[in-house]
Amino acid sequence: MGRGTTAEISPPRPGLTLTGVLAVALVVLAFGAVMIGPYGLTPGQVLSALLGRGDRQAQIVVWNIRLPRVGAALLVGAALAAAGASYQALFRNPLVSPDILGVSAGAGLGAVAGIFLSLPVAAIQGAAFVGGMAAVGVVMLVGAMVRHTDRTLTLVLIGVVIGALAGAATSLLKVMADPYDQLPAITFWLLGSLASITTRDILPALPMVLVGLVPLALLRWRINVLSLGDEEARALGIEAGRTRFLVVAAATLITASVTALAGVVGWVGLVIPHIARMLVGPGFGRLLPASALIGAGYLLIVDTLARTIAAVEVPLGVLTAVIGAPFFVWLLARGRRGWS
Repeated sequence: MGRGTTAEISPPRPGLTLTGVLAVALVVLAFGAVMIGPYGLTPGQVLSALLGRGDRQAQIVVWNIRLPRVGAALLVGAALAAAGASYQALFRNPLVSPDILGVSAGAGLGAVAGIFLSLPVAAIQGAAFVGGMAAVGVVMLVGAMVRHTDRTLTLVLIGVVIGALAGAATSLLKVMADPYDQLPAITFWLLGSLASITTRDILPALPMVLVGLVPLALLRWRINVLSLGDEEARALGIEAGRTRFLVVAAATLITASVTALAGVVGWVGLVIPHIARMLVGPGFGRLLPASALIGAGYLLIVDTLARTIAAVEVPLGVLTAVIGAPFFVWLLARGRRGWS
């Protein structure tokens, strides 16, 4: 054995090893989710259907019903968790979530307006996306006009205000909506759901999510530095304002895209980054993929429960709140100080 060989052999990084385990576990969960439903399938039937063989009915269930829904759950969960991890690192606050700047409230208002105007499904999704992006655009614009105050605190406070205004407008439209036709659709959408999802619905959101994830991955070390504070970032030659804008824009694009697809699904972006941080640490290079993988698996499990635990499908927002609220209380009870 040559000199220096032992120095070249290093154990695998824990974060990378765990990420691989999470990826394998996600594949297993996805395969299991395809099997579960009113029309139960065996592993052999699923494999045959994926290969285009076997029972025709099983092929229809797998390709037209189960796979689009499983894919949507994976996409939405990964996107919300990744956005949540980004916001928490950016604002150095473990209690923020992807809707901190009003993106969920703005997307909800856009979708409700589309339902109120009896627009087609694609137009409703487009209105939700535009509403979410517009809400954050207003937050960033007003925040740029406010001087001599803490930048992060200003954005959060303006986001709360814009979110409250969008929520009030949404409530007004709910009051004015047809109680027999439009109101049930509005309520169901605001609680989040992947019912009747198709591949055609997923395709517009997928590239948007990828476009948003790319800058987050490329800026991972800058986000780490920015989480130390603006002064430290400037001392290391990083323009805090520009980096913050890019991160907010990317995370908002991700959140708005999947909110337009699945409706308002809360708690995922708040809870999952904490679990990922406990497993891989606060380094954003490891935290981002871990959050995305855990978020995808988490929402896949929740969606599978939503469509199987009762005769009537349970909205995603109800189940995520039932799971997320106790976790939030536990997080407050821990009383950890500082950011780690």
